[in-house]
Amino acid sequence: MSASPPDVRPAPARRAWDALLAWLRAHVRTVLVANLLLQIAIVGTGGAVRLTASGLGCSTWPQCEPGSFVPQLHDATTYHVFVEFGNRLMTFVLTAAAVAVVYVVWGDRDRVRSYRLLGWVPIAGVVAQAVIGGVLVLLELPPILVSLHFLVSMALVAGSLLLLHRHDEGDGPAVVVVDPATRLLADVVAVLLAVVLVLGTLTTGAGPHSGDDEVGYRLAVDPMLMAKIHAAAVWAFVAVLLVVLWRTRTSGPSGARAAATHRAAVILLVLSVLQGAIGYVQTATGLPIALVNLHLIGAALLAAGGARVWLCTRTRGVPDAVEPARVEPGSAAAR
Repeated sequence: MSASPPDVRPAPARRAWDALLAWLRAHVRTVLVANLLLQIAIVGTGGAVRLTASGLGCSTWPQCEPGSFVPQLHDATTYHVFVEFGNRLMTFVLTAAAVAVVYVVWGDRDRVRSYRLLGWVPIAGVVAQAVIGGVLVLLELPPILVSLHFLVSMALVAGSLLLLHRHDEGDGPAVVVVDPATRLLADVVAVLLAVVLVLGTLTTGAGPHSGDDEVGYRLAVDPMLMAKIHAAAVWAFVAVLLVVLWRTRTSGPSGARAAATHRAAVILLVLSVLQGAIGYVQTATGLPIALVNLHLIGAALLAAGGARVWLCTRTRGVPDAVEPARVEPGSAAAR
């Protein structure tokens, strides 16, 4: 009697792994949306670390305590260690999402190289944030690095929105769909939003929720003065955004071609009004932690919304009313 053929069926773990990879390839947009949401969510968990003064809840990095990657419980253990360790766990979830992004985007050989390279942005950002976070702990939270940590998160949110937008719009040549003045105003909106985010970060760093209670690293500026300067920048940003809204209305200079830009600007205006309301209320009520953290999450939503407005001023499909010749190689619109 001949011997039975060897069983070549994959092991259960291998089958599960192959099924996971197949699911990721079939749900690229879901992966990109999850990455964007996690980039925003980690702003909330990181904000909780800062607002509860838990930045040194874990005394070292990459371990939580010397000789252990997890908290060591004892009679003197406080909630700070759980807040900080929870944020570190969130980083692992975000890292998994970033790796999935690389797999589904870089591995898609049907798309152009410029899009595929964007797939590396989330994982590069996670690595950069981990390094900055580690240095923060080791140097006992210097103020400039604390601010940089938050601003890199804003850049990652905008970059993740860019990646999602590029996935949806395809790989055709980029063509501007608004008139030159509106395009310039969209550039100004993006610049002013960056200024607003920087000033907001400095305002928080100067206030009572700047970080760890036991380390004297608050920025040496007047918190109320910074709040007023920050508010002035917000009003300038909203004013220019309103002009963009007016110019992209159906009967405006850009007409129906700019419908997507108009919708994105409406969403950004709503987010700005809500964010401004939270800002004024938190200032008037003594900066309660919950409102300040909501304000931080709102900043991340603004970063995504601002990127969306700028991106919607061009398309990678060529509308009938737009001449492709308007896009010059190497121009900002061609990127």
